[in-house]
Amino acid sequence: MTDEAYQSNLALYDKLVAAFPQVERKGTTMPYTSLNGHMFSFLAKEGNMALRLPAGERESFLEKFNSELCVQYGAVMKDYVVVPEPLLQNTDELKEYFRQSYSYASSLKPKPGKKNTGK
Repeated sequence: MTDEAYQSNLALYDKLVAAFPQVERKGTTMPYTSLNGHMFSFLAKEGNMALRLPAGERESFLEKFNSELCVQYGAVMKDYVVVPEPLLQNTDELKEYFRQSYSYASSLKPKPGKKNTGK
């Protein structure tokens, strides 16, 4: 993917995240969103977006969009689906899946944060 195409996908990702005021986009080299210590979306360095979905929604997403599970560094990320380019370009339709992803992350037990030792 060219840098120009990556920047275009980054702008689409930022537009999607901006539609959810309660969500903060994090990361500079790999933009992502997280809730309670659980990442639920990201834009890979290759420019493809991934969403974390619960089992039922994940299977229907994979089938509906003829998509696949996300693979990063040679490992399958079993909860994450790759968002096809046409869907990434359709922010209105993608919002529902982002909402499902956010909802799924909110249902997970919060990861313990780092303790402030006061030192």
